[in-house]
Amino acid sequence: MNSFFLGLSKALAIVGGIVLSLLILIVVVSITGRELGLGAVTGDYEIVEAGMAFCIFAFLPYAHMTGAHATVDIFTNTLGDNAHRWLVAVIDVVFAVVLVIIAIQLFGGLESKYRSGQTTLLLQFPVWWGYAISFVAAVIGAIVGVWHAIVRVTEAVTGRTIAVEGGET
Repeated sequence: MNSFFLGLSKALAIVGGIVLSLLILIVVVSITGRELGLGAVTGDYEIVEAGMAFCIFAFLPYAHMTGAHATVDIFTNTLGDNAHRWLVAVIDVVFAVVLVIIAIQLFGGLESKYRSGQTTLLLQFPVWWGYAISFVAAVIGAIVGVWHAIVRVTEAVTGRTIAVEGGET
């Protein structure tokens, strides 16, 4: 099961990487157009704003599954294995709760933007589109976060390793 969630989060990160690459291309083309006097890409800020929100949520699950978040090991290196397992379990449970709250709040924002009919200034695309793609990534992140928390609590209770850092079993 862990490999399923690792694969899901990896696929989402790849999609996020593709979107990020396209956003970079849009920014480069826009800046180059401005400098050459050809004009900027219309709505470049709007596209980048919506796309970056998605990218952030697209990368979170894979970073979490592979243990790529920044850590400060000065204190935790002095802990024994059992205490370290419990600390990681508590941190992962808190992170899962935060991811669920973020997904719920994004859904509230999505509903609000959908009901208001708000559109972007230049491109006139509905603002809820950006919320929708971010919400999908956030829901996947929340599901992966809850799964990972369950794994870490199980590891702390049983004392055996289920998922090593890097997400492999």
